[in-house]
Amino acid sequence: MSIIGWIVLGAIAGWIASMITGNSPVMGIGANIIVGIIGAFIGGWIVNMFGGTGITGFNIWSFVVALVGSVVLLVIVNLVRGKGGRVNTH
Repeated sequence: MSIIGWIVLGAIAGWIASMITGNSPVMGIGANIIVGIIGAFIGGWIVNMFGGTGITGFNIWSFVVALVGSVVLLVIVNLVRGKGGRVNTH
């Protein structure tokens, strides 16, 4: 996948993950991209631990993997910052 693909996938996954975890008001597009790209690596690692394939290109499966990894990353960040790591239910 090209760098543009990573940026687009990261931006979308990071943005949705920030809405799920309640971090959206404090995150800009740059932070969403970074969270999404790091989340893609985390999600790929988690999926590989269970015998699956991680990021396979610009497709729905890769988006789901990146989204799961991004949510995990933001929950950990919230726990470290003392926000309790709660997922927003709104």
